[in-house]
Amino acid sequence: MSNSGTVIQVDDQKIDLKNRRLAAFLAWLLPGAGHYYQGRHTKGSLYLVCILTTWIVGFALGGGHVVYASWQPGDKRWHYFLQAGVGAAALPALVQGNHMRKATENGRTRPGYQPLWGGFMAPPYRPVVEDHPDEIAAWYAQYGAGYEMGTWYTMIAGLLNILVIYDAYSGPLSVPISGRKKKDDEDEPAEAASGDQADTKVASTNGAEANA
Repeated sequence: MSNSGTVIQVDDQKIDLKNRRLAAFLAWLLPGAGHYYQGRHTKGSLYLVCILTTWIVGFALGGGHVVYASWQPGDKRWHYFLQAGVGAAALPALVQGNHMRKATENGRTRPGYQPLWGGFMAPPYRPVVEDHPDEIAAWYAQYGAGYEMGTWYTMIAGLLNILVIYDAYSGPLSVPISGRKKKDDEDEPAEAASGDQADTKVASTNGAEANA
């Protein structure tokens, strides 16, 4: 592989990564967008479909409640840090989380609080106490294993997009796929030449024996 500024070459194909930081940001904002910016449309389409499909399926399995931002006592939603890897799709949770924070006093949601957008990505009502009948317990009771599966699906989608961001920034693998094939092609003439020399030597020996 040869580097010249932002242009790299892999398998005899030149790829212009353009502005790597911008490509990485676009890849985070929308899976595959960074690759579209670089002209790598096939990869961009693949990442867009696969990652967003995984995200949407997970979101649906959990009834739309598996993605929310919260760092309150009893409800430290560390899962969101991984879910946020999918970019813009997870950003409404930050707005909802801040809206809930302003409506929380002494660890309890104030009366009259209304989540935005019909509760889309809104945190559960406070307080949240383990083994108590709070809103999270109600979600688990309603969606069962789907709530756990939905959480994991959305986390996996975010993790996969982190790899996509890296690919947009650094480009394809540095080892050409055809490298081994080229090496084999170079070795074949040498092997053929060795075989020809051996055949010639055998023929000469047979000829000498016949003359004798």
